[in-house]
Amino acid sequence: MNVEALALILAGGASPALSVLTAVRTEAAIPFGGKYRIIDFSLSNCVNSEIYNVGVLTQYRPRSLNEHIGTGRPWDLDRSAGGVHLLQPYLREPGEHVRWQEGTADAVRFHIDFVEEQREELVLILAGDHVYKMDYRPLLHHHIEMKADVTVAVRSVPRYEAHRFGVVVTDAEGQIVHFVEKPKRPPSTLASMGIYVFDRSLLVDWLTGKGKDHKDFGRDVIPALVRAGKRVYAFPFFGFWTDIGTVQAYWEANMALIAETPALDLDDPEWIIHTRSEERPPVLMGADAVVEGSLVCDGAIIEGRVERSVISPGVYVAPGAVVRDSILLTDAYVGEGAVLDKVIVDKKAHIGVGAQVGVDDEANRPNVNMPDVLNTGLTLIGKQARVPAGAIIGRNCVIHPYTPEDKFPESPISSGSSI
Repeated sequence: MNVEALALILAGGASPALSVLTAVRTEAAIPFGGKYRIIDFSLSNCVNSEIYNVGVLTQYRPRSLNEHIGTGRPWDLDRSAGGVHLLQPYLREPGEHVRWQEGTADAVRFHIDFVEEQREELVLILAGDHVYKMDYRPLLHHHIEMKADVTVAVRSVPRYEAHRFGVVVTDAEGQIVHFVEKPKRPPSTLASMGIYVFDRSLLVDWLTGKGKDHKDFGRDVIPALVRAGKRVYAFPFFGFWTDIGTVQAYWEANMALIAETPALDLDDPEWIIHTRSEERPPVLMGADAVVEGSLVCDGAIIEGRVERSVISPGVYVAPGAVVRDSILLTDAYVGEGAVLDKVIVDKKAHIGVGAQVGVDDEANRPNVNMPDVLNTGLTLIGKQARVPAGAIIGRNCVIHPYTPEDKFPESPISSGSSI
């Protein structure tokens, strides 16, 4: 039996740890896997789970996300009853002090009137920056069967990674008895996925009453509800799931798609990941093109060599160019004889003839501005940046969006630099 729920997708955040990828768009709108955006996974999970009333809560740089979602037609969410709702911060009365959403719970509080107006008694809260396939119906059924006030989807993680998540401790029946956000010394390896089911009445009452000052679900709301003795239960999930919170996580998740046995199967007719399609011609391979172990999307023209890379729609790789272990987003251009090694190239960026990007052996020299984030050899080229012909750029470098050719130095850009 289907369980009705209102889904709220939190898609308003910016992440400094994603560098140039969120300099021009919100995290949920980042292209992924060639033809998708990250938010496509949460939206597709909803409709595949027969959830057709979805609110998308935005804030930071929402234009590309709004354009991508549009009326919701690719996800069958262009409906007169329910459908997709793009919810943005607003002034609620004349003369009100202007402020922005300050966390996940605060974002929902901004739109608590919308939540109250919906007919569904359950509210499913999701993140817009996670890549995974999940049927939410067993989660909703578990919530009802346990007579829970709140249910938290959880998964087991390696102990050395547990400090990155909200960590839960449960009793024998799966009720959460302790919840701590990003602990230095994790009490368990059971991590919250940032997916919550609330009884609507509890959610509204808490965010407008006892929890009216709470900003974040993981840091504030869930721990307080556990301490208050509410029935907060864990629901284990065993499939592939990743939080795209850093450029390294983004690169690894893309590379997982082209593994010999992909961790995430995008060719599953039983669980289609829907997206807004672009009208592009078929892929064109030149006479001397070589493509090995890569994902190549419609509209791409490959005349050079591509190895273990993700090539988005409309990308051009010129004769003699080599692209290796890289991610090239829509309409990126790689000039003749250029070499890219472990590079993320944003949309419409231009790599000049004979340029060498990510070719320095000093992969261990971290980026001077982001040493904790960019330290594994990845180099980032921002949207519409123009790398001049013959340029040499090392590893762990950042070229910011829209950087013109005349801003590049004549000397090589050493590893760990930013311009």
